[in-house]
Order: sequence, then structure tokens, then C-alpha cells
Amino acid sequence: MSKVEQPANTKEEDEELDDWDKRIFSTGCADEQLKMNDCYYDKKDWRLCRKEMELFRECWKRNGNEQRTQSKGAK
Repeated sequence: MSKVEQPANTKEEDEELDDWDKRIFSTGCADEQLKMNDCYYDKKDWRLCRKEMELFRECWKRNGNEQRTQSKGAK
């Protein structure tokens, strides 16, 4: 029986960051975002993830990301 081999570049492609990952890592809050999403995935209820959401919010502010999400001209 012959062994099926995967192309050599498969692992490299998996390790390369996509645009979403690049945006998340650029915020400085990738770990907090992952924990928040994992919490929701496990519990299926955002109300049960308040601690994780608050940690993400604090990180977001600490890293100066409010400017990323402000609406121009909003009153």
C-alpha cells in the first residue's frame, strides 16, 4: 500500500495569518478576544461571558483601539 503524502507547503499555508488574524493581532488583544470567543462557543450565551468581555474591553482601551471603531461625524 502506498503512503499518501501532503504537499510540503500545506503546513506553511496553515501557519500564515489571514487578514482577520492580522487585524486581531494588530489590536494587541488577540488573547483576550480568543478567550471571549471560546467562552461564547462553550456557553452559547454572552451573558455568561461578562468577565471575558470586560477583560477584552479593558485591553481594547489600554491599547488605544477606541479610534479604530469611532464613527466619523457621529454626534
